[in-house]
Amino acid sequence: MLHDKAKNAVPVAFTVMFLCAAAAARADAPQPEIPTCDKKIGTLAVTEPENHWWLQYNLESPEALIKVYVSKSKCFSLVDRGKGLAAAQGERALASGGEMRAAQNIGKGQMKAADYILVPDVAVKNNDSGGKRIGGMLGGFLPGIAGVVAGGVSMKSKTADVVLTLTDVRSTEQVALEQGHYKKTDLGWAGGGGGFFGAFAAAGASSYANTEIGQVVAIAYLDAFSKLVADAKSMSHDAKTDNVQQSVTMAKPGHLYAQPNNKSNVVRDLDPGTTLYPSGEKDKIWWKVSDELGNEGWVPSPLFELAK
Repeated sequence: MLHDKAKNAVPVAFTVMFLCAAAAARADAPQPEIPTCDKKIGTLAVTEPENHWWLQYNLESPEALIKVYVSKSKCFSLVDRGKGLAAAQGERALASGGEMRAAQNIGKGQMKAADYILVPDVAVKNNDSGGKRIGGMLGGFLPGIAGVVAGGVSMKSKTADVVLTLTDVRSTEQVALEQGHYKKTDLGWAGGGGGFFGAFAAAGASSYANTEIGQVVAIAYLDAFSKLVADAKSMSHDAKTDNVQQSVTMAKPGHLYAQPNNKSNVVRDLDPGTTLYPSGEKDKIWWKVSDELGNEGWVPSPLFELAK
């Protein structure tokens, strides 16, 4: 009988040693890193997707999580289009109603425009009877990943497949779409409050640090964000210049001239309300434009206004 106990002690001792070694390896595992940029790419607003999938998992909006990544990456300047904007509008309403003291300097024309909108969502997969899943916005298949179905978020398998979409505000062009994936294999380094997850609580994203599924989703978003930053670094760093062709409309009747002077040939007459597209080329008050038929010429800027 003593001999049997001795035999059983060997595998038990081995198991304990193995588990201790595994725990040590988890503790020493490198923590995830947020990618950084040497200079700003543009101004960014983070917007919630229409489908509030995170409520099913008792998580905060991923907007708060992504703002942590954006802030620490130094790749974009952040503008608030959520609760901060609502509070700012309240202040502006007080100012316009005459409630503020004099010289408070709050008024129109002060808000900074966003160059890009970033939307965090989850990828779609058909309902899985073996695990709880929430769908997103992409209809099941991701562009460029032929035949591969994205997995959404699974409580059973502790996996998350997420999507970040970056859209140019001026052109509405979708300039980047990246998928992020993570499956829980080792979160021994997480530890809840400190390290990589330390800034989440202050940003209103504590559930991404304090819950297992939240940590999985957070790392999946980091995977997507790292890819998106790599995409963004290869983009032009002046979205405003890239989209200089903001349309204007004629406020007064006038003419489209062949050259930037009113003695040159008239290309066509222009009625009030006619839409024109500036090329960005200017000569004093004269702007070079094209019309909707492709005619090009010059118009003095006092005759038109920016299209609403």
